[in-house]
Amino acid sequence: MSLDRFYPIFDGPDWLDRMLPLGVKLVQLRIKDAPDADLRRDITRARDLCRRHDAVLVVNDHWRIAIETGCDWVHLGQEDLDEADIPAIRRAGLKLGISTHDHAELDRARALAPDYVALGPVYPTILKKMKWEQQGLDRVTEWKRLVGDVPLVAIGGLNVERAAGAFAAGADIVSAVTDITLNDDPEGRVRQWIEATR
Repeated sequence: MSLDRFYPIFDGPDWLDRMLPLGVKLVQLRIKDAPDADLRRDITRARDLCRRHDAVLVVNDHWRIAIETGCDWVHLGQEDLDEADIPAIRRAGLKLGISTHDHAELDRARALAPDYVALGPVYPTILKKMKWEQQGLDRVTEWKRLVGDVPLVAIGGLNVERAAGAFAAGADIVSAVTDITLNDDPEGRVRQWIEATR
């Protein structure tokens, strides 16, 4: 199954309710620090919304709930990998995306045969404090050479205007967070993203 080239990340199902009708076909739900009952409710709602709109839902971090609720994809950061039961995720039939920031992390990810690899931050990002400097487009090209046929997601500081450069450097998919969520017109911005990536 080929993934859409535009991959927005949102922190709750209300965003999906707004954006999926616009044509978003690949989306990550990234919720930090919520009680299990709230997570289960939000992930279930997001799953149902994505199924209704024929979109792929990727659940960030919460792999146990993703399995319990019958989701199809999970995304794990490097810290999440320390705790995750990868064989259980695979037995449940979930596909797996993994964040990477340096060669050691990429080697670790590749050993797990991920269904996509994410590289970031490509550009400076305000989303979260990072110990890594911006990776730059040359690193995107290097990563694509190393991962081969595995889809490569470029993330971090990306906007509509930078998408073409990320694709030209070798990214298969571009991901955005604050370029949408902090925009004065998030729906309009998503329409621009879709136009730029289709």
